[in-house]
Amino acid sequence: MTGSRLSTGRLTELDALRGLGALCVLVFHYSTRFHELFPQAAHVPYSFLGGNYRVLLFFTISGFAIFFTLDRIRTAADFVINRFARLYPAYLVAMLLTLGIEYLARVSQLLIGPGAILANITMLQGFAFLPEVDGAYWTLTVEIAFYFCMVAIWKWAGVRRLELVLLAWLALRWLYALWPGMPERIVMLLVLRYVPFFIIGMLSYRVWAGQRSWRQQAPYAALALLSIATVDSQDITLAGVVLLGVFAALIAGRLRFLSLRPLVWMGGISYSFYLIHQHVGFVVMLKMAEAGYSPWAGFATAFAVALGLGTLINRLVERPAGEAILDWWRRRREKAVLSEAAPSKV
Repeated sequence: MTGSRLSTGRLTELDALRGLGALCVLVFHYSTRFHELFPQAAHVPYSFLGGNYRVLLFFTISGFAIFFTLDRIRTAADFVINRFARLYPAYLVAMLLTLGIEYLARVSQLLIGPGAILANITMLQGFAFLPEVDGAYWTLTVEIAFYFCMVAIWKWAGVRRLELVLLAWLALRWLYALWPGMPERIVMLLVLRYVPFFIIGMLSYRVWAGQRSWRQQAPYAALALLSIATVDSQDITLAGVVLLGVFAALIAGRLRFLSLRPLVWMGGISYSFYLIHQHVGFVVMLKMAEAGYSPWAGFATAFAVALGLGTLINRLVERPAGEAILDWWRRRREKAVLSEAAPSKV
């Protein structure tokens, strides 16, 4: 039995998990990170659970969802255009909007230099070890590196024997653990810090798609967890076990209770919401605190602003721009095919 789908064919529980993860990231940033950056400002009297557990959920979801793209492409160029259309338009608008709000509010703690801003326009600032316009963007560097690895696997090894490639990937991670001096860009490009979580998602997808059974996947899942246990801390290991259990429950259809319309809707806008929520929310909370409003009012207002801007970016930029880019690419590809098929004139 598999998870439920809407009429569009989306796996609704996956969207719900995205929405839940986005909400947890926001609560962590607003309750904990805000106070760390602005200790002088009044803040809500609690701190959400620390650590990167929320982004580990996103990485696992990415490992699962990457096949929805790989199953539809014919060339590596198709993959690059698909990912560009999905990520870049919303990113560019959210980044510029965040910059504008930071400069208008004159919040110097959040500002970065002109060179770093130019690097952020490329979306590749992480690989140049330059600061992000918004601290939340560090995960995009990880995602881009993961896409690079996956399109390389798709092109050169294929996905029929994916699990054998995953073993080699985990072996490289153990090599990294034994070789602390491994060049950082290699570590980043091969996603060696987070690859077990992407692997958990990939293994789960193969079961969900009917390509493998859990019995076949169990040794690889165990090795992924062993990699986490031998390289990372105990709490990260626990997160890996929990995430494997969550995705097993997802595949078994036991997460249908999460398919609530608000969570599914939140999952649909989660990318744009994630891009805009942190620094913009910090500015709102800081200015509300300076104006004498309670921390709870600042928290609620920041959440509402992030939700509103995330929705607008999703509806006005992320969806239409992404669809327009993909339509352009589809027409270009069809035109090229017709040109090649047309008989040459003598």
